[in-house]
Amino acid sequence: MPQLSRPARRALLVVHVAVSVGWLGLTLGLLALSITGYTTASPDLAAVAYRAMKIFGDWLILPVALISLVSGLALSLGTRWGLARHRWVYVKFWLTLITVLLSAFSLRPGIDHLAAQAAAGNPTPDIGLLVAPSVATATYVFITAISVLKPWGPTKRGGRLRRRAQSA
Repeated sequence: MPQLSRPARRALLVVHVAVSVGWLGLTLGLLALSITGYTTASPDLAAVAYRAMKIFGDWLILPVALISLVSGLALSLGTRWGLARHRWVYVKFWLTLITVLLSAFSLRPGIDHLAAQAAAGNPTPDIGLLVAPSVATATYVFITAISVLKPWGPTKRGGRLRRRAQSA
């Protein structure tokens, strides 16, 4: 893939950072609502919390997650960082892909189930929906940390490409 121009790279970076930070904030919001629903003694408050989680799940989770994944992939492929040249980029990509899939196939169905119970007047707390946003939040903080710190070295492929570029 050809390298992105500087204006395109900067614009895409702004989109990626804004959406990724939004995803972290969204997950923190889901965690707060989940804690509220799980710990409250009020069935009405639990129902409101779980129904609010459904709004986040239906309208925000997947679009934000997918934009974060696609913008990150475009940045990695359209810049010198590459997708498989540096371990931190590689780890970040796979963690993002896994969390997108878990959001689509585990978190959203769990939220839908709780919201349906809440709408039926029988909200029953689910520890899984307390754990999922907790793990997601920790994962996003870790992804953010490796994005800033850029730990680890190049991959084997990245090392070969770097040596080839230096000798040319």
